[in-house]
Amino acid sequence: MLKLHTNHGDIVIELDFENTPDTAKNFLKHAADGYYNNTIFHRVIDGFMVQGGGFNTDMREKTKQPTIQNEAGKGKSNKRGTIAMARTPDPHSASTQFFINVKDNDFLNFKNETVNGFGYCVFGEVVEGMDVIDKIKVVKTTSRAGHQDVPVENVVIEKVTIIEAES
Repeated sequence: MLKLHTNHGDIVIELDFENTPDTAKNFLKHAADGYYNNTIFHRVIDGFMVQGGGFNTDMREKTKQPTIQNEAGKGKSNKRGTIAMARTPDPHSASTQFFINVKDNDFLNFKNETVNGFGYCVFGEVVEGMDVIDKIKVVKTTSRAGHQDVPVENVVIEKVTIIEAES
């Protein structure tokens, strides 16, 4: 499990290594390396999702990381509280950006292995802190640096810590 320490409160995420091992390992690696520290939720849409993992607090894009294969066909559904990889129209373009679903978004689920059917890979879920997500989803947004739905006041992931499993 991981804890995202934000300026709005903490969010604990349990990664799904059973169904989406490569995606979960990718996220864990970036978290352990400090990649997500001092990044922002740069896209917030109430009734849809909150997205982060790609921009620093100055709204500058972070260094691109290698992409991973889309495991959406093995993952769970895009339900409220799940965390999924963000990507471009290329199904296998996910890297570091992720989003947390603030409602059930079934239209994002895997349908088939076509460009339009691949879906977005759910690789974990929020187990504590949905109240924090619910605070974030309603922040005031604007357009900034060529992007829409950017919070007027930064919503910062200050750091991510790994929570060791109890034995």
